[in-house]
Amino acid sequence: MRKGIGVSPGVAVGSAYCIHEIFLNPETRELEPSEVLAELGRYELARDQTAADLRALKAKVSSQVGEAEASIFGVHESILYDPAFESKLRQWIVDRHQTAQSALHHLLSDYTSLFARTKDDYLRERLSDVRDVVLRLSGHLSQVLDPNSSLPTGPIILVADELLPSQVATLGERQIAGIVTQAGGSTSHAAILARSRGIPAVSGVRGILKQVTNGDLIVVDGREGHVVILPDAETETAYRKLQREFFDLKGALAENRDLPAVSADGLPVELLANINSVADAKAAKAMGASGVGLFRTEYLFLTHPNVPDEEEQLAAYREVIAESPNHRVTIRTLDLGGDKTIPYLGHNREANPFMGWRSIRLSFEHPEFFGTQIRAVLRAAAGSAGPVRLMFPMITTLEEMRRVRSMVRRAQTRLHQEGLRAGKVAIGLMLEVPAAAISIDNLLEEVDFVSIGSNDLVQYLMAADRDNPRVNHLCQPLAPPVLRVLSRVIATCNEMQKPVTLCGEMAGSPRPVVLLFGMGLRSFSMSPAFIPTIKDLLRQLTVAKAEEVLRRAMEFKTTQQVDRYMAQQIAEIAPKLKLLDTA
Repeated sequence: MRKGIGVSPGVAVGSAYCIHEIFLNPETRELEPSEVLAELGRYELARDQTAADLRALKAKVSSQVGEAEASIFGVHESILYDPAFESKLRQWIVDRHQTAQSALHHLLSDYTSLFARTKDDYLRERLSDVRDVVLRLSGHLSQVLDPNSSLPTGPIILVADELLPSQVATLGERQIAGIVTQAGGSTSHAAILARSRGIPAVSGVRGILKQVTNGDLIVVDGREGHVVILPDAETETAYRKLQREFFDLKGALAENRDLPAVSADGLPVELLANINSVADAKAAKAMGASGVGLFRTEYLFLTHPNVPDEEEQLAAYREVIAESPNHRVTIRTLDLGGDKTIPYLGHNREANPFMGWRSIRLSFEHPEFFGTQIRAVLRAAAGSAGPVRLMFPMITTLEEMRRVRSMVRRAQTRLHQEGLRAGKVAIGLMLEVPAAAISIDNLLEEVDFVSIGSNDLVQYLMAADRDNPRVNHLCQPLAPPVLRVLSRVIATCNEMQKPVTLCGEMAGSPRPVVLLFGMGLRSFSMSPAFIPTIKDLLRQLTVAKAEEVLRRAMEFKTTQQVDRYMAQQIAEIAPKLKLLDTA
């Protein structure tokens, strides 16, 4: 049994499918001598296709973002045709009879080892550029080598170092029973994918790719963060029973999609969905959400082959709005940086990337690029059948909020001057920074609504990276300091009559939801798969009970005491939800 971070609840038992490095289908077949020349030809074709992509991308980014930002793709093309780079690939194909894809896999491993040994920060940062080139080349090689390549049919458990957004996009609607990753944590791309689909998942299981091979039977327990490799008969039987209970419970809960979201004493509650794509919007509707509380627009950029222009963004936003429940969508502007980067905005390796040049700070550095997104949102809102709201991430100061409001007004003015319709949108902030939480009363003067991003807020309050297994035990949503801050923010928003929603993982977890409801929160936004669970919980919870539980919980001085107390309360309030209840 291996221990990791449980990032999506539930239990799955199935056959492993390993994704090594950044390759969806790493090849190990040795070439026949007669195949070598053809393999070289396939490599050269893929190389030239990659070069054409890079040149087109350089031109597009230069026109939309700037020449300085576009220059990175010239660097990538030089890497692609670098004599040492090409020589190594050709040597492995010709001398070792490896496929081009396999040679590329080994090349990246060699470069990774080489860059890891250097003490020069500049050279170490160049590994990101090499990986970008390898990923693009690998994509073309996959098409050239085997256009029909795909994951195995039937339910599988993906085992990977980490899933990149581009890989997530290629997975489509495949039958994935569980996900295990070596890296990442609760906000990794793999974790977000798993929660949006209700797939049990565990992250942070270091070295598991060295212990598991394709076809191995493994167990994923997303509640406890456990992964069992090659379980014995007794263990397998026990977990398969839990898996059946998990599926039965999900099926029973899904039947409440048409029931109103109300408390046991009839108080209406908003249950919204966090989405990344049109597919997620459709899932939100199927799960009974009343709208979309968070549309993460960065995934449009992370999965796009180059840079989406205004018309492409407009089309994407219109499609999401059209497919969302009640056509009601809160669109968050780009939240890039940290673990989400795109080459044309720079990798900007930093000692503390989650507290560095990211999110709204990065957007301010590229006003034209940022302005294009605002224009696209305003145009999409103009034709919407439901309300569209515009939200800005990682706002820290009042000055920042005033600045974004000014940018929205300027975009509206220019659209009118160009004869284009600009919709009226409510403007809000995502509250993630402790400084913003402390000064919430001042910020409310400049916003129409607030969305609490509890994932980042919790880790910043506790000064602990939630995706670091060594310190993530400190990053707990039920920690007394976290509860105190949330209580004050919610109370202040209610007093000033500004709508407030919580969009973090707390919104989809039974224990925190009871406390948040007791604090006066009436709007929750979560992964679509969690909506039936929270609806069922709230329909068994009265306001008086929630307030009573909150009063008692706020008296405890340690996280462990709060957690233990809340586990008992959930068992009493909604006993059948125990299988889906995590801290």
